[in-house]
Parts: sequence; C-alpha cells; structure tokens
Amino acid sequence: MVPSRFIITVIGIDKVGIVAGVTKVMADFHVNIVDISQTIMEDLFTMIMLAEVKKGNFDLVAFQKAMSDEGSELGVEVKVQHEDTFRFMHRI
Repeated sequence: MVPSRFIITVIGIDKVGIVAGVTKVMADFHVNIVDISQTIMEDLFTMIMLAEVKKGNFDLVAFQKAMSDEGSELGVEVKVQHEDTFRFMHRI
C-alpha cells in the first residue's frame, strides 16, 4: 500500500491549544506527522506539516472538514492539501 501524504498549514493569532487541537484531529484520523515547522512572529502563529496516512480507504474530504472545523473553533485557518495537489499548485 502506498501512503497518502498531505501538506497541512495553520495560520492565525497565537493562543494556547492550537497544536493540541490540530494534532488531536490528526490522531483521530490516524494521520502521522512526517515533518513539522512552526514559527511565531510576534502574535502570529504559523505551522506547516507534512503528514501521511497508510489507510487505503482514507476519507480526505471528512479529514479536511474536521481540520477546518477545528481551525474555526481555535480561531485559526487550517488547510489540508494532498501532496500532489500542493506540488502542482506551487510549481513554476
């Protein structure tokens, strides 16, 4: 089975619980973090993750909705893109 990989971006005003909330949803969907980078610029929180799932019948739409809903709860923007889509959109 070939794992599916995703780029997850989180941007918003920093507050307690952002990483915990986002990673809880990931754990619920059995999505593993491959690489992660996080920066706080004054009060602006930014995080980008490369994540993967090894489940063959993974429901990407449900995962994207759960992550977006969690972002709304936390007051941040969360985007989940399949790695292939992200690379296609950012090629020159």
